[in-house]
Amino acid sequence: MWDERYGKEEEFAYGTEPNDFLKETITSAGSSNDKKKKCLLLADGEGRNGVFMAEQGFNVVSVDFSETGLKKAQALAKSRGVTIETVVADLASYDLGTEQWDCIVGIFCHLPPPVRAKVLEGIPDSLKEGGQFLLECYTPDQLQYKTGGPPTADFMFSKQLLDEALGTKLQVIRNEEVVRTVTEGKLHTGKAAVVQFIGKK
Repeated sequence: MWDERYGKEEEFAYGTEPNDFLKETITSAGSSNDKKKKCLLLADGEGRNGVFMAEQGFNVVSVDFSETGLKKAQALAKSRGVTIETVVADLASYDLGTEQWDCIVGIFCHLPPPVRAKVLEGIPDSLKEGGQFLLECYTPDQLQYKTGGPPTADFMFSKQLLDEALGTKLQVIRNEEVVRTVTEGKLHTGKAAVVQFIGKK
C-alpha cells in the first residue's frame, strides 16, 4: 500500500516540509550543534522529517517499510544538500538497539497494536542517557475530522496509552492531546486531533 501511495506520482504525499510540532520543539529534543548526535526516524516515509533533522545537524537514520518512499527521501536529502541513512524494514522486526540513539522521532507513525506495543517497549532501552523520544500521532478523536490517518482507532495513540507505556520509564516533558490545524501535503490537511509527547531518559 505504501509503495503504491508514494510511487503514484512525483509529488510528495505529505509534502516536503517537516512536521510543525517537530519543527517547533526540536530545541527540547536535542542539540542542533552536534553532528554526532544520532536520531532515528520511525516510519519516515518520503523523508521530510528525517531530512529536516539532518539539516539541524543530526546523524539521521530513517526507517520505513516502503522502499519507494525512502528512495524519494534520499532524493529530497540530496536536493537539500544533506545526507541521511535509509533502512527498509518492518518495525515489527526492526531492532532498535540498546543505548544507541540521542533522539527518536515518531511522526504519524501508526502501527498495529502489537507492533506499537513492541516499539514503545523498546524505546527507553534504545535511548542513550539524556536521549529523548518525540512523537505526534492522531488520537481516536481524529475519526470525526477525517483529515488524515488510519480508518480505525486501533492504530491510533492517546495520552493514556503513552503514559501507561512510557510514564514510568521516561521523564515525561510533554504528553498532551490537542486539536490543531495540520497542513502536510494533500493527505494531511485540516483540523486534526493529535497527541504530542516528549520523554527524556
